[in-house]
Amino acid sequence: MSESVLYDLADGVATIGLNRPDAMNSLTTETKEALRAAVERARDDSAVRAVILTGSGRAFSAGQDLREHAANLEAGRGLAGAIAGHYNPIVLALAAMPKPVIAAINGVAAGAGLSFALACDLRIASEKASFATAFTRIGLAPDSGLSWTLQRLVGRAKATELLLLAEPLRAPEALELGLVNRVVPADRLDAEARELARRLAAGPTVAYGAVKAALDHAATSDLAGALAKEAELQDACAATADHAAATKAFLKKEEPVFEGR
Repeated sequence: MSESVLYDLADGVATIGLNRPDAMNSLTTETKEALRAAVERARDDSAVRAVILTGSGRAFSAGQDLREHAANLEAGRGLAGAIAGHYNPIVLALAAMPKPVIAAINGVAAGAGLSFALACDLRIASEKASFATAFTRIGLAPDSGLSWTLQRLVGRAKATELLLLAEPLRAPEALELGLVNRVVPADRLDAEARELARRLAAGPTVAYGAVKAALDHAATSDLAGALAKEAELQDACAATADHAAATKAFLKKEEPVFEGR
């Protein structure tokens, strides 16, 4: 990969780490390109059965690197294609990953950093983590899917407040709002994330992918459409070796062993 994005695979879990700690893991062009490559690598590798996204140092990610952004503005390049060329593909790759993705939020998650965290399936936050939409602080609208994910997690009224005022949230507030699934002591974050990821990696990953697809479809569908999608996905899952083996194991009162196929 690159020095700005680390990649590790162990026990079926790919860990992707933003690695610009001195810059709060802010996102330069190089970092975004490396991150997209890492996410797509995890997506396409059959040995990867779960993914952790995290940051180095005291931040998950503070969002766009504003020094690079200011240079683009000064040169008349505006956003320099960052939305369509970098942020959107990363968010879509995270959200559509056919395997579970956990955000291990070690510190500040702001702007696009928050968007990336919300694009993951599950979020475990350190007690030292903080969250901010940040965009209006520099006169911008939300991007990287934040207008879509945020209101689905906290409701439109609260999402409007968070986006307009851009006030930071501490980890306990984020947990109360449903932005994160768990808050853990800072020294337990890595272990808790890895334990959960290994549990998911040992599970029925085809079924997990189907759960994600069903939820994504149902979010913009009527009941009839959701029922049709569920039937399609259920047929696909019923044809897997995992389903056949798990059914036999259940009848024998044994623990199933899932192979992800």
